[in-house]
Amino acid sequence: MRSAATQMSPRPAPARRSFSHGLWVCALLGLLAGCSPPQTASWSGYAEGDYVYIAAPLAGRLDLLAVRPGQAVIKNSVLFTLDAEAERAASAEAAARLANAQAQAANLDKGRRTDEVAVSQAQLAQAQANAALAQDELARQQQLVARGFISRSRLESASAAASQAHAHVAELTAALRVARLPARPDERAATQASANAAAEALRQSQWRVVQKQQTAPTDALVSDVFFRTGEFVAAGQPVLSLLPPANVKVRFFVPESELAKLKPDQSLSLSCDGCAASIAAHVTRVAAQAEYTPPVIYSNAQRAKLVFMVEAYPDQPARASLRPGQPVDVRLAGSKS
Repeated sequence: MRSAATQMSPRPAPARRSFSHGLWVCALLGLLAGCSPPQTASWSGYAEGDYVYIAAPLAGRLDLLAVRPGQAVIKNSVLFTLDAEAERAASAEAAARLANAQAQAANLDKGRRTDEVAVSQAQLAQAQANAALAQDELARQQQLVARGFISRSRLESASAAASQAHAHVAELTAALRVARLPARPDERAATQASANAAAEALRQSQWRVVQKQQTAPTDALVSDVFFRTGEFVAAGQPVLSLLPPANVKVRFFVPESELAKLKPDQSLSLSCDGCAASIAAHVTRVAAQAEYTPPVIYSNAQRAKLVFMVEAYPDQPARASLRPGQPVDVRLAGSKS
């Protein structure tokens, strides 16, 4: 039995060597882990669009829908047209009222017509001739009175007739001068004000006609259409929505511990599924308050964390490759994934 015990006593030695070897392996793995380069910060986010909703300020039936969802449109191209029959009629009425007011204002700026002035001139000439005859008759009567051939009463009658003839000449002379004058300044000012009011009414009517047709404010992509031809559209109700390329942005969420790495105008690098290369972007907004990561970020590790929302705009023309709702990964520019 002693001999068997002596032969079995050396067996614990390999176990000690195995334990020591395990410690060295663990130490080596720890050293390798400590020497590996730190992972670069990466944040999850998604693309989003600031849509432009196109509506008419006036109500009407949708007569023409010139675009469809997904269509690219250029600036000033026609998007839709509403029925404008009433507005066109009102514009025509306003134009007629303006023409009437302008004609009245122009008429008051002139004197009487040439033929009317000629009549006044003829009447004046006749009155002047009568006044000359009356003056001659007065002179003869004075001579006869001086010689005693007639009574003084006849001289007084001739003097009165001459005075009356001269007064008639003065009256017709003033009437001719008035016939050549325009209307009084106050009357002309009132008529001109009426013409100006009619012009503004016409301009308003023309504006209403123009507003029944809406055009693209910029180059954009038609995102959605909310009405069909023949439907009635209320005033201010959007008929369609546009997404200009410049309105595509990225939202991502950063933990408080990494917030110091980001500031406005910070350069970023975006990557997404199907993107051929990284997309350059820059930070435009860092939220002032923390929030919970929204459910759109599908990550159990991030979903329950308090984070700060950050917005960034991709640089042109790379932003055209992003679509609203598309998940993206965000890193600082120049860092490796």
